[in-house]
Amino acid sequence: MDGAGPSARDAVRDLQDRINQDIIGQERVVERIVVALLANGNVLLEGLPGLAKTRAIKSLSTNLESDFSRIQFTPDLLPSDVTGGEILRADGQFEFRKGPVFGNLILADEINRAPPKVQSALLEAMEERHVTVAGQRYDLPPLFMVLATQNPIEQEGTYPLPEAQMDRFLMHVRIDYPSDADEVKVMQLVRSENAAKPGQSAGSPAKIPQKMIFDARAEIDRVETKNVVETYMVGLIAATRRPAEYGDHLKNWIAVGASPRGSLALDKCARTYAWLQGRDYATPEDVQAVAHDCLRHRISLAYEAGADGVSADAVLDEVVKQVAVAV
Repeated sequence: MDGAGPSARDAVRDLQDRINQDIIGQERVVERIVVALLANGNVLLEGLPGLAKTRAIKSLSTNLESDFSRIQFTPDLLPSDVTGGEILRADGQFEFRKGPVFGNLILADEINRAPPKVQSALLEAMEERHVTVAGQRYDLPPLFMVLATQNPIEQEGTYPLPEAQMDRFLMHVRIDYPSDADEVKVMQLVRSENAAKPGQSAGSPAKIPQKMIFDARAEIDRVETKNVVETYMVGLIAATRRPAEYGDHLKNWIAVGASPRGSLALDKCARTYAWLQGRDYATPEDVQAVAHDCLRHRISLAYEAGADGVSADAVLDEVVKQVAVAV
């Protein structure tokens, strides 16, 4: 982990610190966004209105060398509004006009407000990292990340993402209210921003180069995962698939367990989290740190869980409690 390692890690920590200065009281959320970026994955952010979901994504794009695209998902959106499509030129030839999905950082705002066909167009691009129009393949940029948002309480006029499509997101991050003290700081921050004179931000620090992200990813690929950690990750996934082996509670709560993408997500995110802590090896504690965000959207709860008021996070708490780390 010598050589270019410290510079890449320092650049990523600088990026994280800058976003935290813009987003008060959401350090965990910012950390998860950075983990997903380094793990080359996509994030679904779920939270009530006004909890800085969009602000966090814009802050990332402001501080990272990138092309930012925002797609406001609405019921009348078409797949071509996301991917782009062919247009007829004056000379009678067709030309492909790229859609907003061809940026580096894509904000898919209120993704559950668009019909399934549009959601599928974006999710296919997320999975394949290219789009196909009229039989022609168009590759997306090497640095590509979708940050989708959705409101958990507004159900009217929405099209909830099916479980198979939710599975395409590396992480599903829930955003809670800030603390009272942090909310005071939020008010002070917004007040100072509103009072700032035009052009006052001209001296902002230079953007973090994309190369630092690619260098960090190369280092993360070399982070070691011992057999005991691999066995632990598979054990967590197995507990969601065979809950009856881990007690009556899990048996009654889980209807469908996590897919193999769950294991891959745990591995990627645990190694990335370990790297952010300055280590070149992952531990069971790293797995536990990312488990809820990697798995809460990959399990389907049984009717009994809903009747008992048990959330996916509570189920995962029990999974972590029941699965022991082999010595």
